[in-house]
Amino acid sequence: IVFLVGFLCCFLGGFAQETLQSYPTKKIAFSKDTISIEKFSLNDSFFEIKDANGTLIDSSFYTIDFQKGTLVFLKNVNTSDSLIVRYSKFPDFLTKIYSIYDDDKVVANEAGKLIVFKREKNTQFKPFDGLNTSGSITRGITVGNNQNTVVNSNLDLQITGKISDKVSLRASIQDSNIPLQEGGYSQKLDEFDQIFIELFSDNWNIRAGDLFLENRKSAFLNFNKKVQGLATQFTFGTPDKKTEVVAAGALVRGQYAKSSFVGQEGNQGPYKLRGNNGELYVLVISGSERVYVNGILKTRGENNDYVIDYNAGEIIFTSLFPITSEMRINIEYQYSDRNFTRFITYGGISHERENWQIGGFVYSESDVKNQPLQQNLSSDQIDILQNAGDDLSQMNGPSAYLDGYSENKILYKKVIVGSAEIFEYSNNPTDELYNVRFTLVGNNLGNYILANNQAVGKIYEYVAPISGIPQGNYEPIVRLIAPTKIQIATVLGKYNPSEKTILDFELALSNNDQNLYSNLDDNNNKGFAGKFNGKQRLFNGKTKIDAFANYQLVQENFKTIERLHNIEFNRDWNITSLLEGNQSFLTSGLDFNFDNKGKAIYQLENLSFGDSFSGNKHTLSGRYATKNWMIWSNSSVMKSDSELANSSFARSQNRSSYKFEKNWIGATVNLEDNAEKLK
Repeated sequence: IVFLVGFLCCFLGGFAQETLQSYPTKKIAFSKDTISIEKFSLNDSFFEIKDANGTLIDSSFYTIDFQKGTLVFLKNVNTSDSLIVRYSKFPDFLTKIYSIYDDDKVVANEAGKLIVFKREKNTQFKPFDGLNTSGSITRGITVGNNQNTVVNSNLDLQITGKISDKVSLRASIQDSNIPLQEGGYSQKLDEFDQIFIELFSDNWNIRAGDLFLENRKSAFLNFNKKVQGLATQFTFGTPDKKTEVVAAGALVRGQYAKSSFVGQEGNQGPYKLRGNNGELYVLVISGSERVYVNGILKTRGENNDYVIDYNAGEIIFTSLFPITSEMRINIEYQYSDRNFTRFITYGGISHERENWQIGGFVYSESDVKNQPLQQNLSSDQIDILQNAGDDLSQMNGPSAYLDGYSENKILYKKVIVGSAEIFEYSNNPTDELYNVRFTLVGNNLGNYILANNQAVGKIYEYVAPISGIPQGNYEPIVRLIAPTKIQIATVLGKYNPSEKTILDFELALSNNDQNLYSNLDDNNNKGFAGKFNGKQRLFNGKTKIDAFANYQLVQENFKTIERLHNIEFNRDWNITSLLEGNQSFLTSGLDFNFDNKGKAIYQLENLSFGDSFSGNKHTLSGRYATKNWMIWSNSSVMKSDSELANSSFARSQNRSSYKFEKNWIGATVNLEDNAEKLK
């Protein structure tokens, strides 16, 4: 027991001594002024002051403010040495100063309202830091009673983020090993894989993979293309003096085509889309179509106007948009043309200043004639294309070739009928047999008809012509597709000498070769086009009056990538057939603006195609709006003379609409197509 008591005394004494020694100690000099011990409050449980000899100074000599941590001497202390202060303080988590902002990063502000932060110095950027990825990987198994088990996979990956301090990345990678994709348009499995990668900064970007190229700045080089390749864009200078450079090189996925037809009463579809060479089955590129009905652009979707099967090349109008026999349907689209490998190059540069702009673009789209895809051209077939020039009717080759007898084949033998050598069906193994491919050429354009459609194949039969006129619609030939090329170069500019005057122009050259194998008929490959526009403010007051004039000249041989005019241009001018000659199109008129409440435009247009067509059109349109209602009207009268039709036409169009914005009460009256043929 004595030993235990002694151990406890020693332990408690050591603990008390350790606790006492743990108190903070500070040396101070004697002063009559207020002495700050700490910036925070002190614990009043312990406080003492000793001189240099260790003598304790009585508390009557000073007063201590524990809350503020300050000391004030009330009497003089006879010592020239420093005094030693020992005190107790609160735990650090109670006395620590907490702040939303770091004091080292806050700049003092005299106004006392704004807080400005210091920028971190020597901050090193970590490459690929903050790169975000999202997507999915799927696995599937396909089984069947007549096939082996197949494992399918699909990858859908999106990547966004920065790869350096100034360069960012966008990427979309889709990979599928099964030929099933909504909106598909490919003949090859690898074309279902979609890859898009873009590196961009403030003044440049580089895109690679599946791209969408377009140019909407130029009238003669207006296009959009879905391609696979590389495209770049660079911007130099300041907003007041900016230069932009674009360049692209890629493989073309599709060619531009247009189908026009009149709707059938109550028939919502499907309506077939065809290729430029009359191909009945085309693969339309997803999302490339633009559907116009009576000149109005329609919207795709089951809950909108139409749906389209890209693989079958068919369009179906929904029940929400009934089709009638009075509807004019125009469809623009791109379809997959895999006759040759087709390459596109595109580049341009433009410079902008405060009051003027100048730029130029170059476009080249060409088939690689040494890389045919869907047709293997023999030397004899190449000779046929070389001698055909631009004549499509001459681009046909014989389809028959010697073949061995087989019960599962439809074969023919050669027979002489009169002075003509024809093909006749034969199943005699002793005959010299030919495998023949017949092509549909049109009614009364061929000498063969479809006589029998068996399970093994179709049998064609020769029909003798009557009075030299063929009586069939098939021929033993194969269509040969020639490689083509189109090139366009354009220069355009704009000049604003003042706020009241605007001038702009565009000049373009085209080179369109319909057969790269042949030098024949190349004298009509090149063409020229020009366009000039001007606008001048005549009166500048509450009522503003502007005069404008536009002139466009297009040579007969000039070729554009897409249509040059609006979708209803031919109908507006009563043009029902392809016109020959240089096109001249002049537009002039006056524009009245009535203090932003109303507007009226008078426009005179003159259109001519060489000596085959000439017409004038007067158009007057107006709009007037107040706080509660608006009136808009448009009327035009057109008169044209056409030597091809040997007659004149007149058309007037009037349309008026009224809308009460507050109560949503409206009425529309349309009087269109009041056309009368004049002698």
